[in-house]
Amino acid sequence: MKLWSKGFEPDKLIEEFTVGRDRELDLRLAKYDVEGSMAHIRMLESIGLLEKEELTVLLAALEEIHATAERGEFVIEEGIEDVHSQVELMLTRKLGDVGKKIHSGRSRNDQVLVDLKLFMRDELRMVAEHTEALFNRLQKLSEEYADVLMPGYTHLQVAMPSSFGLWFGAYAESLVDDMQMIAAAYKIANQNPLGSAAGYGSSFPLNR
Repeated sequence: MKLWSKGFEPDKLIEEFTVGRDRELDLRLAKYDVEGSMAHIRMLESIGLLEKEELTVLLAALEEIHATAERGEFVIEEGIEDVHSQVELMLTRKLGDVGKKIHSGRSRNDQVLVDLKLFMRDELRMVAEHTEALFNRLQKLSEEYADVLMPGYTHLQVAMPSSFGLWFGAYAESLVDDMQMIAAAYKIANQNPLGSAAGYGSSFPLNR
C-alpha cells in the first residue's frame, strides 16, 4: 500500500497517467531533496530539536547521499515510494532512529515544494547566465555594426534607413525585460515552504 493510499485501488490507467513517471522525475530531484534536508536539520539543531552530535552524523550521511546523487548513482529501490522515502531509508539504515528525526516540523508536501523550488532556482540561474551572455554579445555587435546600414521595415515594406547596430541593440533591449522576469521568478522560487506542514503549520518553534 502506498503512503498516500486511502484504502482503495485506483484505476491503473489513471494512476499511470498521474504518477507513472514520479520515480523517474524524483531521481532528478534527489540532490535537491538532500540539500533541503541539510538546511532543515541545521535549523532543527539551532532551536534545540536536534543534538549537535546528531546534526554532525546526519550531515555526514546526507553529504554521502548527495555525492551519490551528483554522480548519477542514486537509486530508488523497488517498493520504495519516492525520493523522500529512499533518503530516509538510507539514513535509518546507517544511523537508526536518528535518521527519522529529519522530518520533525515538516510534511512530505513541504519536501516536494522545496525540491521543486531548489531545482527551479538552479535552472533559473542557468537561464540568467545564458541570457546575460547573449545580451553582452548583442550589445557588442550593436556597437561593432553601428555604422553598417540596413533598411528598416514596417509591414514588410522598406520604411526608413536603419543599421545593423540598431537591429542588434533592439534584441539586446528586449533581454533586459526578460532578465527582470527571471529575477522575479527566482525571488518566488527562493521562498521556503518548510514548516507549513501541508497548510496548517507546526507547533514547533521553527525558524523558517
